Amino acid sequence: MTVADLSVAALAEAQAKSTNAGEIEWVEADVRVHDFGRRFDLWHDRAVFHFMTTTEDRAAYLKTLGRTLRPGGHLILATFGPQGPTRCSGLPTVRYSARELTEMLGPDYQPVSSGLETHTTPGGQEQQFLYCHFLKA
Repeated sequence: MTVADLSVAALAEAQAKSTNAGEIEWVEADVRVHDFGRRFDLWHDRAVFHFMTTTEDRAAYLKTLGRTLRPGGHLILATFGPQGPTRCSGLPTVRYSARELTEMLGPDYQPVSSGLETHTTPGGQEQQFLYCHFLKA
């Protein structure tokens, strides 16, 4: 398993809370440009994609995803849903429907399932999340 985050502090906190930290590869990386050097069976994005607010950001992210997720691999995207916030942690975000994500990913990613969930932040705010599962062709 590999855990990647842009923040070294977030990685350190996650590693400290992990019961099997020694079995995990911890990578400080910007997924828009990072070369993981291998392919994965599963790509799970929990709250990264909605921060890709420009066409260039999304294209770079999807390029990394395309070269990193193996054919037949599973993609789980958890991003802000249609009623999610337009800003998070002081940063702008983009909201998506399952149809919009499917269209953005294109024909190489077949939708398997999707669903909406209300997430309550540590500060007590509710945020709508969209979870989508895709298979890469």
